[in-house]
Order: sequence, then structure tokens, then C-alpha cells
Amino acid sequence: MEIYKGKSVSGGIAIGKISVWKKDRQQIKPVRIGDADGEIERYRAARQEAVRQLQSLYERALQEVGEADAAIFEAHQMMLEDDDYNKYVETIVRSQNVNAEYAVSVTGDYFARMFAAMKDDYMRERATDVRDISGRLLAVLSGRDDKAAAAASGEPVILVADELSPSETVRLDKSKVVSFVTVHGTPNSHTAILAGTMAIPALVGASVPADASVDGKPGIVDGINGIFYVDPDEKTLEKMKKLQREEEERRKLLRTLRGREDVTPDGKRMMLYANIGNVRDLEAAIQNDAAGIGLFRSEFLYLESDHAPTEEEQFRIYKQAAEAMAGKKVIIRTLDMGADKQCGYFPMEHEENPALGCRGIRVSLSRPEIFKTQLRALYRASAFGNLAIMYPMITSVREVRKAKEITALIKEELDRQGIRRGDPQQGIMIETPAAAIISDELAQETDFFSIGTNDLTQYTLALDRQNGKLEEFYDPHHPAVLRMISLVTENAHKAGIPVGICGELAADRSLTGEFLAMGVDELSVSPDSILPLRKMILETNVEEYRKSRPGKLQFSYRTG
Repeated sequence: MEIYKGKSVSGGIAIGKISVWKKDRQQIKPVRIGDADGEIERYRAARQEAVRQLQSLYERALQEVGEADAAIFEAHQMMLEDDDYNKYVETIVRSQNVNAEYAVSVTGDYFARMFAAMKDDYMRERATDVRDISGRLLAVLSGRDDKAAAAASGEPVILVADELSPSETVRLDKSKVVSFVTVHGTPNSHTAILAGTMAIPALVGASVPADASVDGKPGIVDGINGIFYVDPDEKTLEKMKKLQREEEERRKLLRTLRGREDVTPDGKRMMLYANIGNVRDLEAAIQNDAAGIGLFRSEFLYLESDHAPTEEEQFRIYKQAAEAMAGKKVIIRTLDMGADKQCGYFPMEHEENPALGCRGIRVSLSRPEIFKTQLRALYRASAFGNLAIMYPMITSVREVRKAKEITALIKEELDRQGIRRGDPQQGIMIETPAAAIISDELAQETDFFSIGTNDLTQYTLALDRQNGKLEEFYDPHHPAVLRMISLVTENAHKAGIPVGICGELAADRSLTGEFLAMGVDELSVSPDSILPLRKMILETNVEEYRKSRPGKLQFSYRTG
């Protein structure tokens, strides 16, 4: 048995025969021509045919993976219309009197190398897109079919390749290709995103040799842990089959509950949102039928990078999230650095008690340039979907008003520059007893509340949740914590704004009935907790639940 590591871009377990696919990389040689004008017309006709093919692919992808991910094929059409690319091809044809195939090959190589040399990860990934459109043009010019003949044999296979383009990925026959593994590629590529949306277990950047040494052998792709097994032994095979059965049971639950409204038998609605740390988590949120993103932890963009993310880098990520959720709400929490979340390039002074130090909104307000960069990216991205902004670690009305003053300046600045923007809702996290107690005042300043129960519990009980020695004293069900949640919910509803819970307590199914009875509007949890919670909601009659719990709760429900 041989084991190879890769980067997982789509979870699940796939078992099958390995099929190594090598692209037909024919050598394109220059051929002297006598009629440059005629050759250019031939090129332009091929370009129009390639655009037509891409439109067909877009329509297919629209059905299979949705509008946000199908947009890559619209982008490829635009790239084929790019003046620089087309002028480069036509200049080579005219100046060297050579065939269009050679001119396209040279142009594709030039632009791909240019993108690949860029420092920005997103721009480097565009090298694959250039190679894709150039390959499509060459296929049209030479009369070849560009389809990846991924599974020549009749049986389902695990496809192993050096690289797959987006168009090759979307055209894979899922009845024959159970998974794919590529040697090259990154989790940020369009191929990776498409694989995730299509729910094909897949690895990229794997160390496996894409040659005859693995072709035809049995294989297992563990998309959960990013492992590729070649010629697995019996023990590993049985273990993976068990995991596969468990995954199938989870998918059966998914198929049963997908599309169901989160409404109790007596009509109480509870929205179920997903917590995510980056755009790679969007696939899990979508697959688990999240009503939206209740918490996008933007600090992970900083923690996963070796530099402070620029406005453009953040804009692209927030825009992708907004578009992927297709009109569903995406709540992005502004930078919540400090305490246990720190990184080398973001220096913060040593604090004796960082949990009570400069963190959350305090960091943003004390470093306004960083805050403004993030807000500009957020406001720009909000033009592309239902995006909302949430401020963490609020303790006073003054902090909220200061944040709103800065957003007002950002809006004026963007309008003055003629930059497209939206007008996202602004909410706050209730994570401190101070915020809970004055939640009636805070509700007048904001569009929504989200209760962060992890920190609320820590600060209410005066207990460091990172200290393992205090575990026996840590009680998230403490009456004081539950009373605060009830108080915040009551004050939010008096002001006519919704309230959600995004801490770990939201996924605690022993409290789902309590939260329903309190009137909490939303629960935001890890994607894999959504369907089990939906089952709880569908089975809970709120009035009957209240009657069954007399005297056991040390706070009152106020539903008026």
C-alpha cells in the first residue's frame, strides 16, 4: 500500500480503480502561410466557436453547480474577447506569417507565464484559465474534441491527472468518475471550487505520480483527511468502507431534510445559518442547506496569510461568499484579532490578561487604517449579494456609533470615487455582560444582534475558557448565561430587530427547545450541525415544550 497526501477540496470517501489521464499535448509547430488575412479570419471564426462552446458549458454548469460557480465560463468568454490576447495572436500571425495554431500556443504560454509569476494567489490561478481557453481554441482550430475522456473503461474510476481545467472538470461524467486527484492545483482554483460544488471527493496538489505506476490499481480517496491510498490493504479498505457507509447515511439525512423549512409543528420559525472561517467552507454550508452564513470569521484571512490582506484580496473573497450564497444573508464579522488569535506580521503589545485587553472592535477602532481597508472591501462586495457587517466585542453605545461614523465616511469616499457599493445591514455581537445588560440601548443603534455564547459564558462566569484546569467549573448552561440570552432576545424584539446565537451553545441540541421558547430567531452553527438541528426544530412543539418544563428554568419567557 502506498499513501499520498493532498489538499482536500471536497469531502467524502471514494473507492475505485485508478485511471491516469494524460492530456494530448501535441507539439504545435509553426507553419508558413501565404494569406495572413485569411488565417486571421480562420482564427476569429474559431474564437466565435469557442465562445459558443463556453456558453453551452455555462448553461450546463448553471444546472449542475449553480450561478456563482458557473460564472467561471462567463469569465472565460470574456477572456476570449480580451483585446490584449487577441492582438497578440493576430500580431504573431501577421508579423511571422505563421498558422493560427502556433500563434495561439505562443500567446497562451506567454500570458500563462505572466500570470504564474505574479505574487497574488488569485492572479496566479488565472494561469490555468489562460491555458484552458488557449487549449479550447487549439481544439477548435485542429478539429479535436477537448473533452476529458476521463473514464474510457466502463467502470467507475478515480481519475488521476497532472491538472484539470474548469471546463474539463464540469464535463466529467459523475456516473463514471467517482473522484479525482491532481498533482497540481490549489484549493483556491476554479477547478477546486467546481469539485466542491459538484460534491465529487477530490484532492489537489497531491504527491502521487500520474503515470503507469498507479494506473489500473485499486485506490481510495479520503476527502475528509486529504489522503490518497493506492493499492490499499484489507484493514484500510474495511475502515474506509465503514467511513463511506457512515457518509452515505449522513447524505440520506441530507436528502431527506434538504429544502425543508425550519419551522416547528406549531409554526415557530428558526433560521439555521452556518459558521465559516473562509470561502472553502462555503461548499459545506451549501451542501447542508444553510439558510445563510451567520458568522464569517474574517480574522482567518489574516491568520492564514503572511501579510495583511489588501482591500482587493478581501473584496474578492467577500464577493465570492456573497455570490455563492445567491441572495441568502452572509454576515461577515469584522476583524476579531487579539487574545488567543494573533499572528507575527500583526504585532500587538504583550498583555497580562489578553482576554480583557485589546481585541475585537477595540483593535479596529485603535487601528483605523486597517478597519477602513476592511470596510471598503465589505461595502464593495455588498453590491454583489445580501452581505451584512457585524462588529465583535461591543461593550458600549459609543463604540457602535464610532464604527458607524467610520462606515459613513467609507460610503462617502466610495461614492465620490464612483465605486459601486451596497448598503449592508450593520449588527453587533453580544459577548459581554455589559452588552447584554444595555442591549435595549444597543438595539436602537443596530440592525441585528448575534450572541457569542463562548465569550459571554467566559466573561459572565469570570472563567478563562482556554484554561483546561477550570473545565469542571465551566458551565455554559449556567442560569446567569441563559438569563442574559433571554434578556437580549427580549430587548432585541422590543426594538424590532432579530437576534441569533453563533457560539458553540447554538449547536447544543439539549437547549434547542429553550432557544425556541425564548424566541431566538437564528442559530448559526458549523455546517454539519445544521441538519441535526433542523430535525430537532421539526419535532419540537414550542407550547408543549414550555408546559413540560415548569419550574425547571430560572428565567422567564416573555413573548409579547
